[in-house]
Amino acid sequence: MNLQKEEREKTRISSLKVGYNQVFGYYIEVTTPHLSKVPQNYIRKQTLTNAERFITPELKEREDLILNAQEKINQKEYELFLQIRSQVAERTKDIQKTAELLSTMDVLTSLASVATDFGYVKPEVNQSNEILIEEGRHPVLERVLPSGSFIPNETTLNNSDLIHIITGPNMAGKSTYLRQVSLIVLLAQIGSFVPAKKAKIGIVDRIFTRVGAMDNITLGQSTFLVEMNETANILNNATSQSLILLDEIGRGTSTFDGLAIAWAVTEHIHNQIKAKTLFATHYHELTELASFLPQVKNYNIAVKESKGEVIFLRKIVPGGCDDSYGIEVAKLAGIPKVVLEKAKEILTQLEEGEVTVKKIPMTKVEKLNLAQKTLFEKKESEIEKELKRLEVEKLTPIEALNKLAEWKRKLAD
Repeated sequence: MNLQKEEREKTRISSLKVGYNQVFGYYIEVTTPHLSKVPQNYIRKQTLTNAERFITPELKEREDLILNAQEKINQKEYELFLQIRSQVAERTKDIQKTAELLSTMDVLTSLASVATDFGYVKPEVNQSNEILIEEGRHPVLERVLPSGSFIPNETTLNNSDLIHIITGPNMAGKSTYLRQVSLIVLLAQIGSFVPAKKAKIGIVDRIFTRVGAMDNITLGQSTFLVEMNETANILNNATSQSLILLDEIGRGTSTFDGLAIAWAVTEHIHNQIKAKTLFATHYHELTELASFLPQVKNYNIAVKESKGEVIFLRKIVPGGCDDSYGIEVAKLAGIPKVVLEKAKEILTQLEEGEVTVKKIPMTKVEKLNLAQKTLFEKKESEIEKELKRLEVEKLTPIEALNKLAEWKRKLAD
């Protein structure tokens, strides 16, 4: 706006202004009352209702300079780009090496910072076939939970303690335990310190997981089929140097089918693959494997029952568990009380072997209703019972008439 100020001073027209539009470009606008003061070097460009617009050679020169400036800027930018590109091409290897070193430094310093801040220890990484972890922790979950609330756990996997069958309640921490072991192994093998008090990690060739439940509808794959695909991949590719994590197998099909598959998979890993394996399951029958497969050990997540409530201790202890406390977890989720009570009755009778497909347990109210109904029902007569047993198609006409006559006499009596 320096030009506008200069022109106002020269012409003594205080309302003079310099403007721009896309049709006429830059212009000097003077209102009608001041047209008598317009200098001779002003060239009329446009007439308005209350004003006239002019240009000057100086304004035209500035317009050309401004309008051509962007094009010159673009050209200059492109020239600079070509120069930089040429210089980069000459030093590509040096730049790539520098980027690699900086990224490596970034990763290492980040791991070092986390190890220092959160009490990680240097693991002993070797060629043995064992994984020993003392007071291991989940590196993510322990940061999410309130400080000091995460419960650390031990892990011992070796040639004699090769497969862990891990049972215990829902929500007790089985899945967390599996994940923390795999993360500690992974961190150790990339050269990081690990979240534990002490760790000795034998190198594994791969970590295989069968975790979670998902389907792939677009490919026509059910949850169970996806689960079986993942299991098949493990059985076909794992070696004795692998670490296998199985978080439930066979839960997407019938109980007997699922249990049979889980049982057979465990036996195959034990007898053929011989990989270090953590298998979390609600099939408590699998704990029987430890009685005849020498490298299978049973572990469970400890719980404490107090005043009808279940307290999760989050601690892995030796031995199997025969209760998943599913009804208690359903209660936590907000399942209606009437449903929970019915479930408890069914569970009790299932555990006592009193329930079959054709014999569903009844609540006390249902039993009372049945008794009342039976009390007032008319009993079936002997003739009705005989009629139901009678094979009519085998009777001759005379036999049928005789039978009717017999029933008639009975009814008359």
